Amino acid sequence: MAKVLLVNPPRFNELIGKNPAIVEKHRGFNPPLGVLSLAGYLEAHSGHEVEVLDTQPPGWNYEELKTIVGARRFDVCGITAMTFTLIDVILMCRVVRQVAPHAKIVLGGPHVHLFPEETIKLPEVDYLVQGEGEIVFKEFLDAIDSNKSPAAIAGVVSVQPDGRMINNGIAPATSDLDTLGMPARHLLDVNMYTSLLGRDNVITTMFTSRGCPYRCTFCDRPFSPVLSGFRWRSAAHIADEIQQCLSLGIKEAFIYDDTFTVRKDRVHELCDEIIKRGLKFRWDVRAHVNTVNQELLDHMAAAGCDRIHYGVECGNDRMMRVIRKNTTVDRVRQAVEWTKKSGMEVLAYFIIGQQTETAEDIRDTMRLAKQLDPNYAHFTIFCPYPGTEIYAHGLKTGIIKSDVWRAFALDPQPEYELPVWEENFTRQELREMLVKCYRSFYLRPGYILRNVSRIRGAGELGRKIRAGMSVLTMTPDQKVYGKGLRHKARDLVPNSPIDVHTG
Repeated sequence: MAKVLLVNPPRFNELIGKNPAIVEKHRGFNPPLGVLSLAGYLEAHSGHEVEVLDTQPPGWNYEELKTIVGARRFDVCGITAMTFTLIDVILMCRVVRQVAPHAKIVLGGPHVHLFPEETIKLPEVDYLVQGEGEIVFKEFLDAIDSNKSPAAIAGVVSVQPDGRMINNGIAPATSDLDTLGMPARHLLDVNMYTSLLGRDNVITTMFTSRGCPYRCTFCDRPFSPVLSGFRWRSAAHIADEIQQCLSLGIKEAFIYDDTFTVRKDRVHELCDEIIKRGLKFRWDVRAHVNTVNQELLDHMAAAGCDRIHYGVECGNDRMMRVIRKNTTVDRVRQAVEWTKKSGMEVLAYFIIGQQTETAEDIRDTMRLAKQLDPNYAHFTIFCPYPGTEIYAHGLKTGIIKSDVWRAFALDPQPEYELPVWEENFTRQELREMLVKCYRSFYLRPGYILRNVSRIRGAGELGRKIRAGMSVLTMTPDQKVYGKGLRHKARDLVPNSPIDVHTG
């Protein structure tokens, strides 16, 4: 049987810039759910030996990783590739190639789906896996173990000895998510994972469904080649995973479904199952304001749901229509009111600097954020991501001057700076407005007093105090990792001529 090492690479050279330093410094570490899901499927459906290495929480540098990886014996190394971490992915591949020259290096993840041709050309990479990787990666390993070429497997991308690229397309998605099993959390130390938002000192992440029916212009989901409609796991299977987490000492999970509440019936069924089993487990979810009502939220709260994340994004109905959010400000207000009435916390996401957005629109966003008064507000500068409708529109209209994401995929350099939508504002103006958003929201005396009273433990208190001090000292040009950060911003204008009042 094949020996497999699955790696979550470092993020020393992660592309950042749309979030202020506080968000990056205090976000904590989440379990690498992608590689853990692969490992769980392989353990359940094959005899291949699997080891998982998460390099991020220990903070291992590449010299240390040469020793750590070199001490392991494996035939195949699978690495998660995201566009934001591509530089570190390549550096991780080089470590593997140096200490295990005969091992096959396989990349999977969002970057592979977006840029297969560019990624397979990287000299450190042997194969790519496109699509939902659990089933196709097992087929790949079976072929390797049998000394057969995996080049013909659906979802596999490879380069032949004569230089021809073979791309077999996206692996077909399964309609029965229960068959994929559960993440192999036991292969890592669960105590490495915590979060600023966490009530407990140990958290995990979880998926209960895949896919999203909404078509927001800034999201890549509507055009993703991987997704295949909205699919969900059974209530019993999810409850089994919760019980597994509890057995590992994990009492809290962030559910990372794109839109957890798409189907109210399946949410009610899950809540009934959790309550029937008497599971004392805290969880939070992402939801669209159109998909909730008071009855549903009350049921979720009774089953242990502690917090709802809503993508509000902007502060008036005109901008809602521009980004195709398919809702209204009044509907947002109603959903937040219902959620608070149910006793759950609210986290609201806002984006500034979107297409056609003016200073008055951003003032509306800041006013709405304070009027909603969620427990947490997350502000970010709009970044046109690859594979989104708005990125294609920006290229077509010339607001984005060239295909910068493809250029980065072909030649990833640490000096790369994320694109922003410089239609009405400069990058520096947006950074300054972002700081104003955070400071005007979080430094309100009433907000501080209300939220301190909800803190439930010393660990949570310490995380909140550290984050609060960062808000006090944050600046538009603040760097996350100081001088050690290789990402370099271009020259910045000293002041913003755009005044966004924060009163």
